[in-house]
Amino acid sequence: MASTIDEHAQSDISADVFAEGKAIRLAVSRSTHSGWDAAVDRADPIALLEESSVGRLPSLIPIRYGRMSASPFTFFRGAAIIMASDLGTSTPNTGIFAQVCGDCHLENFGVFATPERNIIFDINDFDETLPAPWEWDVKRLTASIHIAGRVIGLAEKQCMKAVLTAVRGYREQIRLCAGMTALEVWYSRVDAHVVAQQISDAALRRAAVKNGKTAPAYTHEMVADEYTEGVGKDRFIADKPPNLFHPPADNEVIVDAQQVMKRYRETLREDIAHLVGRYHLADLAVKVVGMGSIGTRCAVALLMAKNDDALLLQIKEARPSVLEDYAGKSRYADHGQRVVAGQRLMQAASDMFLGWTFSADGHQFYVRQLSDMKGSVQITAMSADDLTVYAKLCATVLAIAHARSADAAKIGGYVGTSETFDDAIAAFAAAYADQNDRDYHKFLKAIKTGRLEAKEG
Repeated sequence: MASTIDEHAQSDISADVFAEGKAIRLAVSRSTHSGWDAAVDRADPIALLEESSVGRLPSLIPIRYGRMSASPFTFFRGAAIIMASDLGTSTPNTGIFAQVCGDCHLENFGVFATPERNIIFDINDFDETLPAPWEWDVKRLTASIHIAGRVIGLAEKQCMKAVLTAVRGYREQIRLCAGMTALEVWYSRVDAHVVAQQISDAALRRAAVKNGKTAPAYTHEMVADEYTEGVGKDRFIADKPPNLFHPPADNEVIVDAQQVMKRYRETLREDIAHLVGRYHLADLAVKVVGMGSIGTRCAVALLMAKNDDALLLQIKEARPSVLEDYAGKSRYADHGQRVVAGQRLMQAASDMFLGWTFSADGHQFYVRQLSDMKGSVQITAMSADDLTVYAKLCATVLAIAHARSADAAKIGGYVGTSETFDDAIAAFAAAYADQNDRDYHKFLKAIKTGRLEAKEG
C-alpha cells in the first residue's frame, strides 16, 4: 500500500510541476524562440574573438584562426563566445536553469569508456559548463546541425528535417525523464551499440563495436604506443608538430609540473589518488587541441609506474565560461573544479582520473585520461540520413544530461506534446545559421585585411 501511495504522490507532484512549466508559456511563449534578429547594438563578433584570445599562447592564436577559417562549421565551433553573447543578450529566457554544456555542438559528443569499461555515447566537452537556461544548449546544438547540413551540401529542407528530428527527440526524452524516479534518470545512458546500430559512420562504429560486441577500440596501451617512443625509463613523448611538441626550456607551458600533479592528486577520490601515486611524471609535452581551445595551455603528461606501465593524462587549461557574463559567475573559484563538477553532473559516467589543479603562475587546469577508448564522428562525411539520426541521438543525450540537474517535469511542461516548440527552434536554427554565415565572412575579411593573423597548423 505504501508503494501505491508513493506512486500517487509522485504523480501529483509531477502533474503540478508540469503545470508550472506550462504556465511559463504565458510569459515566454514557445513561439518567441522562433527566428533570430540581431540587435542594433550587437557586439562586434571579431572583437569578441579577439577578447577570447587574450591570455592564450600568442604563437598558437594564428593556428586557432587558421583552423576556424576552413568552413562556417569550423568557425562556429571556435566561436562559442559569439553565440553566448547573442543568447545572453538577444533571446528569450524561460528562467529554468540546468547545468548546461555551454558549447553544445555536434562534435562535442562521442563514445568513450566508463570506469567499468563499458562504451557509452555522451557529451564529451565541458570547458564552458555552467548553470544557465537549458534552452541555450538546445539552440546551440540545433544551430550546429543546420550549419553542418549546409557544409556537407544538404538542401535547406534536409537541414530543417534534421533539426526538427533533434528537437522532437529532446522534447520526448525530457518528458520521459519527467516520469522517472531520480535514480532512474541518474542511471540513464545511451550505450554505444545503440549508436552503432543506427548510424553508418565507419569511424564511430569502429570505436563503439568490435566483433559485433561493444568493446574497447582504443585502449590506454594503444594510446601510449601512439604517443611515445623509447622503452623503460627512457620512454618519452614523441614530438609530432604542430599538434604535439616539447616547448623550448625557457618557454614552459606548465611552470611547476611536479607540483601541479601533486595538487591534482589531492582532488581525486582516495583510491584513485593512491593509484595515480604509483606513477611518476616522466615527460610533458604541449598538445594543440580542438578548435575553440587552441592557444590555451594544454599538455600531455607521460606517467610511468614500471618499465612498460605507462599512463597518459591530458592537462588542459580551464578559463572562465563564456556564459558567465550572462548567466552569472560560477560558484567555484577554481575553473578547473567548475569543469570537473559540471562534467560529473551532466555525464552518465565520467573518467575516473578526472580532477583539477593549478600552476604557480596562476593558471587553472583540469586533468583527464588521454583518448582512452574514445571515438567521434566525422560530421563532414555524413549523409543526410546519418546527420538526422545522429542529431537525434545527441539531442536525446542532452535531455538526459539536463534532467540530471534540472526539473525535467518543468521543462517537459514548457515544451509540451505538440510540435510548437520544435518548429520555433527549427526556425531559430535556420536564421542563426544565416547569422553565422555573415559572421564567418566578416572573420575571413578580418584575416584578409590583417586584423587577424591566421596560418595552417
